[in-house]
Amino acid sequence: MKADPAGVLTGAHYLDGDFACGEGAMAAGCRFTAGYPITPSTEVVERIARRFPTMGGLFIQMEDEMASMAAIVGASWTGTKTLTVTSGPGFSLMMENIGLAVMMETPCVVVNVQRGGPSTGLPTMTGQADMMQARWGSHGDYEIIALSPQSPQEAFDLMIDAFNLAELYRVPVLFMMDECVGHMTEKVVIPPAEEIEIVPRTLTSVPPGEYWPYHVNGKYVPEFARAGDGYRFHTTGLTHDERGYPDMSAECQEKCVHRLLEKIKNNADKIVRFDEEQTDGADVVVVSYGITARVARMGVDLARKKGLKVGIIRLIVVWPFPEKRIRELAGNIKAFVVPEINYGQMVLEVERCAAGQASAICVPHGGGGVHDPNDICEAIVRAAK
Repeated sequence: MKADPAGVLTGAHYLDGDFACGEGAMAAGCRFTAGYPITPSTEVVERIARRFPTMGGLFIQMEDEMASMAAIVGASWTGTKTLTVTSGPGFSLMMENIGLAVMMETPCVVVNVQRGGPSTGLPTMTGQADMMQARWGSHGDYEIIALSPQSPQEAFDLMIDAFNLAELYRVPVLFMMDECVGHMTEKVVIPPAEEIEIVPRTLTSVPPGEYWPYHVNGKYVPEFARAGDGYRFHTTGLTHDERGYPDMSAECQEKCVHRLLEKIKNNADKIVRFDEEQTDGADVVVVSYGITARVARMGVDLARKKGLKVGIIRLIVVWPFPEKRIRELAGNIKAFVVPEINYGQMVLEVERCAAGQASAICVPHGGGGVHDPNDICEAIVRAAK
């Protein structure tokens, strides 16, 4: 399906990452947004709020982030594509309702423009310390999808991917931007609507009297029915059967939760996405994401000038993690170097997947700014030895 031209501001623009993110959401078909102001994410919804009246969209400023997340979960059940936007403290508050969205299998997108933490931290300055919270922030067993752009252009492009993934797998998708990308202004090219492929909300063809909201018939993703279309059904955050009714048994828990995991795990090869460069014959591979990927490239260039064989993997989809590729590389290199604006988060996944075949060296940064490329080069030199 092609994008609705009303939501596509076709042409070349000079936008920051927050504005580009908002444009991507509208191009993807988002027509309901709820949020609460928080630096450095507010500009995303400021852009959307200005443009929504021209396309029939609705923005509501809620009383807090918990209500914002609840609002987009409820609105999604009308068949509307929905979005909320926040940063660190608000992301923490949203976690309970993100878990609810997982259990109810509610497609929606949550943008986190990361800043320095913990607590109130550095509201106007960058960080990348919410990456593990994105994966494990809500309680219980579940799988999640999360993307990380490195530029305003990717903030636009990947937002469309985020909404498409949310629809395909009926899951909340997290968009892990960072303050640098959010406030960086660059050229963003928005294609014509007819060149933008979007995944529509696929509605069930089963008649109301025969429909069960979580019946999958051998598939992993149940068919969707909109509230208000004559379907009488129950949906809940409790462990539930295929009718959506609570079932407090170990057997139902196994069946219900196992499918929530498997619908992502069994499609990980389709979902996982990364850029890779010159890993063949490399002694060291740098793994990075977001703004740090751009700084890391400068560090890699410095190391290559010293004659070192260095490859690059840039995470585009950070969850699910590209564990197969990391395992393949681990048997052929000396070490992975992982720069990130935290004191070691995604490096733990690299280390887990490398399983002792190659070392995983963190290049930490507390936030408030980006790495010095020389620090990344020095880490590569140490790893090569």
